Amino acid sequence: MEPKMNSVFWLFIVVGSTWSTGEGVALKLDQALLTLYNHLPQEGQLFSTSACCYKCQSQLLLTVGPGFPDSPSNASVSISTHCVLNLEFFVAGGNSCSWSELYGDHGWYSVSVQTWLTGQNESGLFCTSRKDREPQDSSIPLLVALAIFVAAILLYVLRLHGSKLRCIQDCYHLFQHKCFPRLFNRASEPHLPNHVSTEEPRKKRLLSLDTFRGLSLTLMVFVNYGGGGYWFFEHAPWNGLTVADLVMPWFVFILGTSVALAFHIMWRKGVKNVQLFRKVAWRTGVLIAIGVLFLNYGPADGPLSWSWARIPGVLQRLGFTYFAVAMMQIALGVTDIQMYQVGTWWAPLSDVVLYWQEWLIIIGLEILWLCLTFLLPIPGCPRGYLGPGGIGDDGKYFNCTGGAAAYIDKLILGENHLYHFPSCKELYKTTQPFDPEGILGTINSIVMAFFGLQAGKIILMYRTKPWSVLKRFLIWSVLLGLISAILTLGTQNEGFIPVNKNLWSLSFVTTTSCFSFILLALLYYIIDVKGWWSGCPFIFPGMNSILVYVGHSLLGSYFPFSWEMKSPTSHAEPLAQDLLGTAIWVFVAFLLFRKNVFLKI
Repeated sequence: MEPKMNSVFWLFIVVGSTWSTGEGVALKLDQALLTLYNHLPQEGQLFSTSACCYKCQSQLLLTVGPGFPDSPSNASVSISTHCVLNLEFFVAGGNSCSWSELYGDHGWYSVSVQTWLTGQNESGLFCTSRKDREPQDSSIPLLVALAIFVAAILLYVLRLHGSKLRCIQDCYHLFQHKCFPRLFNRASEPHLPNHVSTEEPRKKRLLSLDTFRGLSLTLMVFVNYGGGGYWFFEHAPWNGLTVADLVMPWFVFILGTSVALAFHIMWRKGVKNVQLFRKVAWRTGVLIAIGVLFLNYGPADGPLSWSWARIPGVLQRLGFTYFAVAMMQIALGVTDIQMYQVGTWWAPLSDVVLYWQEWLIIIGLEILWLCLTFLLPIPGCPRGYLGPGGIGDDGKYFNCTGGAAAYIDKLILGENHLYHFPSCKELYKTTQPFDPEGILGTINSIVMAFFGLQAGKIILMYRTKPWSVLKRFLIWSVLLGLISAILTLGTQNEGFIPVNKNLWSLSFVTTTSCFSFILLALLYYIIDVKGWWSGCPFIFPGMNSILVYVGHSLLGSYFPFSWEMKSPTSHAEPLAQDLLGTAIWVFVAFLLFRKNVFLKI
């Protein structure tokens, strides 16, 4: 049992830590203050390892000079509050003490290091911890925002059930016919003409897809603006998933679904494949040009220089992915899929069998990704390395960040044209550039879009049978989920192929595709089948996605989307800023929708 310390000594610690905070370490978001008091006559060193850092070397956190039993030396350092920290204090001679703790945001903590006798005139170290100031509850701003959102939903429900309150009626008067017409007025629900067979698909826009796109874009704007400074609205450092990691794959999935629906409509209108190719080539070129030339730098960077311009990017990957999937549809797509739904033994699997050639291409691409990832020799690195490098894997492969994916990008594009601030840089102390939108990952981006294309084919084939659509979506989600479970062994880091957004690993594609099928099925049922919701307000940015994406990228650093914060150490103001900036873009999309203005390329 550790000896107890008297109250006078702890008063000294509290005063000392207060002085250290005021004069020394400045805390940022998700940081705490740790003050170490050394009562030993030797200098000591404190090492730390984050529990979120997989197989990482311990890092020197601070050094504290020699002290005395009645007059300890002290040193303070800011520490992360994201994950549990494993801490160990060493002094000359090999003596040490260790502890693990998850520290609270902006809390003040003190640790006193003293000597005590262990028996037979041998001495050891004991470390006594104390909390000097209670940490902030960083979840309060998020809970307040959530409460406001829930309150808005409750007001809507009250209005829906015929509330007599005048104020609620006034609040919903503007939106009831625009956002929720099928719920407020059942008479507004469209009906098929008498001469149209109920067996034919309804010729109406798939609102659930626009809503899915708008929801993804709204979330993208929010996380790009900072997500209120919360770690779960940032990309995972390496393996694993956060909310921010879902946005890009959702977009890619939606892209594939949109290709299936759009091409089906154009083929029915008699558009030739040559015209489709011209449209695809133009759209691809514009997306890549915007990504490389327009969104590659900020006003503070000065004129764009090709010597440092980043070649890969979000729009560039979307452009290449769109081109690959669209070309498969042009070359191998079936223009009249309705005729294959009955009369053959493979009719229940027609959404797969009809496109066997496309499936062969996708399987070939995945084999190519697997071969390059696991078999390509990389100078100075082991084959098949999927780690972050840096201090990960005990520092054995410090310069191997990203394995084959990074090697191919450096070989073809050059280091100066890659992203130099990957999400693993801070936690794993990496020094190598790594681009999360690189060449090798684009192969699996095409695979992801193909799963979205598959969703579009299912919708087209079973448009008049919603339960068949939902059933097939469920089957695909279960199948992809099982593949993910096998590849990852149900773990974050120990599987055959971990879920990794930076690499766009195969398990990342299957996992996020599983989520995409589930979410699209839910929206399809609520919006297109039951008509309980029209998708407002997310449907508005979903119908003007290019404008909102480019606009928020270019204007994000200007007022009113951002401003100089008075309290950057609290999540409240960053969250309010990011929510306001996101809401403004949703409102802009709503105004453009009212004016029937849509930016298309």
